[in-house]
This record gives sequence, structure tokens and C-alpha cells, in this order.
Amino acid sequence: MKQRRPRSKNLIGRSARVAFVQSCWHRDIVDQARVAFLRSIEQYGVTRARVDCFEVPGAFEIPLHAKMLAKSGRYAAVVAAGFVVDGGIYRHEFVASSVIDALMSVQMDTEVPIISIVLTPQRFHEHEEHRRFFAAHFLTKGDEAAHACAGAIGGIKTLRALCSG
Repeated sequence: MKQRRPRSKNLIGRSARVAFVQSCWHRDIVDQARVAFLRSIEQYGVTRARVDCFEVPGAFEIPLHAKMLAKSGRYAAVVAAGFVVDGGIYRHEFVASSVIDALMSVQMDTEVPIISIVLTPQRFHEHEEHRRFFAAHFLTKGDEAAHACAGAIGGIKTLRALCSG
């Protein structure tokens, strides 16, 4: 099924700001999501100057930053990117689940869309083939996040207008 793109570049609004929070574990891979997001969000009328980027040590630290940014009232949406891998100790599923649950909670509590690119591969090994595969995957997810971000901001904008009128 082909994704439909919002029709208008102005769907987001000329003054909307977006926050992008990313973890530093496997930075070379996670950076690809940011690169693709910044490139793709421009097609919706959001310039690079209106996207503030933040880094945190690991995925577990993303939700607190997302919450503080969402509560600031400065951002129309927050995008979160991280890569939670199995490091040989059974903890990655707990971390991934905790991060995603917390991001959903932030979204529900603040009414600011939170777009997640926090991914947990079933299998990841520190070799070049996997690194290339997941770097390319994060490029795709960055593009998809820009589309989701534009749709979410536009949808919330429409809902607020309907609910206040």
C-alpha cells in the first residue's frame, strides 16, 4: 500500500517548530534518521532552522527530554530516534518497551505528537553488513517520520480548530 503524502506544504504552518531527540548509542546508524528527517521535513514547509536537535546518551534518556520539550510549548511535535540492541544481556526488550511506553505517555499527557524512530532489531551483530543494512533502514525511517510528523501536526491543528469552534 502506497503512503499518501499531505497535499500542502503549508499543512504544518509557517511558524511550527519541531524537536528531534536522538540517542548516541550507535550514533553512526541513528544519525541517518536525523539526516533523512531534516531533508524530508522541508517538503512540508519546515526549514532546518525550525528543527532543534538534541542528543542524549542512550534511548532510556529520550522520554524525559521529549517530555520537557513537549511541555515547553515551543514545539508542535517531538521526534525521538534511538537504536536499542541486544548487547548480550537480556535487557534490550525491557529498555525498548519502557521507552516506547513512556513516549506514548508523554504524547497523551502533553497533547504534543511524539514521533518514534526508536527501533529494536530482532538480530543485530557488529559487522559491516548489519551496520549498512540498519543505516539504510534508519534513512527510510527518517523519511517516514517526516511524513508522520507533518500528518500529526496537521491533524492536531485541524482537531484544535474543530474543538474550539
